[in-house]
Amino acid sequence: MAYFSIKGKKVYYETHGEGKPLILLNGIMMSTKSWTIFKEAFSHQNRLILVDFLDQGQSDKVFEPYTQDLQVEVLKGLIDELGYEKVNILGISYGGEVALQFIVKYEHLVDRLVLFNTTYRTSPWLKDIGDAWNLSRDNAMDYYLTTIPVIYSPAFYNRNRAWMEARKKLLTDTVFSDKAFMDSMVRLTISAENHDVKEALKGIKTKTLIVSSEHDFVTPKEEQQELHRLLEHSDYVLLPDTGHGSMYEQPALFTALTLGYVNAVDLSMSIL
Repeated sequence: MAYFSIKGKKVYYETHGEGKPLILLNGIMMSTKSWTIFKEAFSHQNRLILVDFLDQGQSDKVFEPYTQDLQVEVLKGLIDELGYEKVNILGISYGGEVALQFIVKYEHLVDRLVLFNTTYRTSPWLKDIGDAWNLSRDNAMDYYLTTIPVIYSPAFYNRNRAWMEARKKLLTDTVFSDKAFMDSMVRLTISAENHDVKEALKGIKTKTLIVSSEHDFVTPKEEQQELHRLLEHSDYVLLPDTGHGSMYEQPALFTALTLGYVNAVDLSMSIL
């Protein structure tokens, strides 16, 4: 557990285990604490690196508008701090968007990339979803009901009522009632409004695994399918009966797909 500084701000990170470096990039509402159940598996044969973006978790707040390029520089600063020539990156949702912008700018630093529920652009659909989130910021229950149900597939949400009710109470009693947290969420959401790397991805050669969820209502599978077409050296997987929160709905598959792709000796295997 440590900090480094960038642009006068402190950034929190953790490292666990030894081996090929694997950096996990948070979704927009996440922090390093969100990865607790994955730490043991992800650090068993890898050096697992967790980081809070600015305005997340234990990293500093940013009190002026910014774009996701700021988080790209956070990731670059982390790699410099740790002294790696190449790393592997897993990004989910917001973290995946930052990862895409990172490979556009610093592709030479990335060995393999894994993207769950990630879009190459903020579509009008996603922009309006973000606006709805921000408009409900002043009431914890309004914010919960606007943001959380659509993150999960209907089957998961309906089947796991005790878990969902416990999360409702936890979130509405704590972070969704915390003005500082909600101000950060608004800034993070706005920072993604201009995300669009469609043209910039041309020529990218990084081996990339793109994973969609069948019932993703935030970043629909069509967005990842287009991303797969844009990235010539990518592979694509669709998780059935799963929503945007794939890491919680399918934790075993989430782990197996990531570690299998990152640690495979040869991704060009063929029977021909």
